[in-house]
Amino acid sequence: MLRNLLLTDVEALSQINEQALGYSFSTEKTAQQLAKLTKDAHHFFIGFEDSETQQLLGYVHAEVYQSLYSDPGFNVLALAVLPDQQGKGIGKTLLQGLEQEAKQRVYAFIRLNSADYRIEAHAFYEHVGYSCDKLQKRFIKFI
Repeated sequence: MLRNLLLTDVEALSQINEQALGYSFSTEKTAQQLAKLTKDAHHFFIGFEDSETQQLLGYVHAEVYQSLYSDPGFNVLALAVLPDQQGKGIGKTLLQGLEQEAKQRVYAFIRLNSADYRIEAHAFYEHVGYSCDKLQKRFIKFI
């Protein structure tokens, strides 16, 4: 079942991020970020909870994408489902929930980036109606 993320989800979120996305980020820092970002109207979170066990199995995090060259939309910052729960429709359900929110806000699109080596993820995104419209490299400078 879809629900809002809660501050009590921090431990589960840390595990999902590490297992599904490969990001090892402390529960303390996850808690700080979740507390801050859930107060920011430009960030939107949905969790998928097992209705029997109440275990958080996955989540989606999107940020409002606004620019001088497009109508507003959502930019997906994270879509993650525990590896042993993948293939059960959880990711699709999370994206459908995000799409409903985008329609309510009258947004024009939902976009996301996916690393070139994540071939299975690409197939999933195409299966649920997303298309790849460009290839790009990411440049970053750590400060």
